[in-house]
Amino acid sequence: MRVDLIRHGKTMGNSELRYIGRTDEALSFIGISELVNIDYPPCGYLITSPMKRCIQTAELIFPNHTPVVCDGLRECDFGDFEGRNYIELSMDSRYQRWIDSGGEDAFPNGESPDDFKKRCVGSFLKCISEVPDGMAATFVVHGGTIMAVLEHFAVPHKSYYDWHIANGHGYITEFDGEKITVTEKI
Repeated sequence: MRVDLIRHGKTMGNSELRYIGRTDEALSFIGISELVNIDYPPCGYLITSPMKRCIQTAELIFPNHTPVVCDGLRECDFGDFEGRNYIELSMDSRYQRWIDSGGEDAFPNGESPDDFKKRCVGSFLKCISEVPDGMAATFVVHGGTIMAVLEHFAVPHKSYYDWHIANGHGYITEFDGEKITVTEKI
């Protein structure tokens, strides 16, 4: 099955390098203008995160499709780091501990990376099981969601952070039910 994984367009928080997870930000004017300049593959069975930025992106790039919204594909809850950037967090000892952990520790009062990844992988599989036979699947989700899915399924295997992708971009893949092969970047 062809599976396209597309990261939502840019928000103001993305432009300011903020940790934006549970904050339901809309796309920025810059984000909207960038989306119209990207060549997207034809839309399959359209699936999105429930966050505004994902739904808006899906509506802009696939205006003739109605997305199926999956709550489990939402971005990570960054807890006390939510809405802040690395400069604002630079004097926070909890942030330094998180950096020293290689991003593996749980976010203070937020979600643990392991729980986030398990949620994303489980939700991805649930969504895939609902795609009609013979159709491709198009996911418009968050960067972290894409990274979690590809870290788990992609071959050759790469680490979570190796799958980072810019806003509005993504991957065209083939999924055989067990592994994902990336065929092209968007």
